[in-house]
Amino acid sequence: MTASSSNVPAQDLVEQALAASTADEQIAYVVESSEANLRWASNSLTTNGAMRSRRVVVISFVDGGAGMAAGTVARTGTPDVAQLVAASEQAARDAGPAEDAMPLISEKPPSSGDWDADPAETSIEVFTDFAPALGQAFGEARDRGQLLFGFAEHTMETVYFGSSTGLRLRHDQPTGRVELNGKSADFGRSVWAGVGTRDFRDVSVPDLAAEVTRRYEWSQRQLELPAGRYETLLPPSAVSDLMIYLYWTMEARDADEGRNVFARPGGGNRIGERLAALPLTLRSDPFAPGLECAPFQVVSGSSGSASVFDNGMAVPATNWIEDGTLTNLVRPRAWALRTTAPATAAGDNLLLEDAAATASLDEMVAATDRGLLLTTLWYIREVDPQTLLLTGLTRDGVFLVENGEVTGAVNNFRFNESPVDLLARTVQAGRTERTLPREWNDWFTRTAMPPLRVPDFNMSSVSPAS
Repeated sequence: MTASSSNVPAQDLVEQALAASTADEQIAYVVESSEANLRWASNSLTTNGAMRSRRVVVISFVDGGAGMAAGTVARTGTPDVAQLVAASEQAARDAGPAEDAMPLISEKPPSSGDWDADPAETSIEVFTDFAPALGQAFGEARDRGQLLFGFAEHTMETVYFGSSTGLRLRHDQPTGRVELNGKSADFGRSVWAGVGTRDFRDVSVPDLAAEVTRRYEWSQRQLELPAGRYETLLPPSAVSDLMIYLYWTMEARDADEGRNVFARPGGGNRIGERLAALPLTLRSDPFAPGLECAPFQVVSGSSGSASVFDNGMAVPATNWIEDGTLTNLVRPRAWALRTTAPATAAGDNLLLEDAAATASLDEMVAATDRGLLLTTLWYIREVDPQTLLLTGLTRDGVFLVENGEVTGAVNNFRFNESPVDLLARTVQAGRTERTLPREWNDWFTRTAMPPLRVPDFNMSSVSPAS
């Protein structure tokens, strides 16, 4: 069996790379991916497909006398291992001493998977029950004069991770999502619903189609409203997009050095400061039911939130905000050592909860005298990192609520809001449920969020977007 053979098992590629190393230390990992997808437009399936891929990553660590340097090289397919290792070692020699250099992880995390097992795979069969139900939804939409657009996607990634310290780790990560758009024949009305899943067994097409139909019917009456501050109900999907961006900025170094919203005026960070008016907890947990993710770190490059030297480090369950108070920031080991604070690794899921909240979004609507109900936010961009002010647009349905009922759809808006400020101003949280972010679901799908009531959400201008 040679390194150029396309059927070389991933585990063998990792071992070959480690054996070929002449560096001081090395990490090698292989990601085996398979994907199946369906796409549809105007009530008809347009494409379906399945694909497989492989990515091989080698990270070499070389001490040139001035300090340890790291070099990463990645290839797709099944590369020549000796050439890949040599390129990685040369990259390390060219890089110079790494600011985040630390001894590599040697302690095995609590969950390390079955190293010897074949990679997990998905196939078009994952849609066996989903596809017929989708076909039925197409027929029902035609009868209503409604057009359905969207896609369903399922991926399975297996990572095999090895290091010169003796770690051999493996993780299987299933990821699925469905987006369903309902549009009128003239495209004047557009509504959306989406869901995340691990295996499609918990996806109900009738439920998704029913939600799209309900929002479509709400939008029959069209109203125009001016820009301004409105009492606004944010559904879980919109909340997840805002909280994901907040989570991505929770880097301890940026806070300690005064570069983000978590910096304390005068120096240091805001850990210990109350951020939310309600007893909200923002947390990540690799073992959260239905949202399971990798319990150890695997990264190909260093950043403010992760370090290649921390590869293989356990990712524990972490409360980032607890009962409304900031309790943790993301902190690689090197920065933790410099600041005598605990190292904290970010996870690949996110949950926001008010333990006492029980209301559904429908119940929150029923308790609203007058306000707006959003569907989703999109084109979210950062305006000011010091306050985490974001701007973006509403999309696929902004609805007017009057006397506890949805009475019509209004125009879209551009918004300007900071998710940190929103937490401070939120007056009600509902029951947390699994949800699919709209803006960020290409990168982050595993979330559980509550609906939120904000008394003065800033719709800064009217948007022509549809």
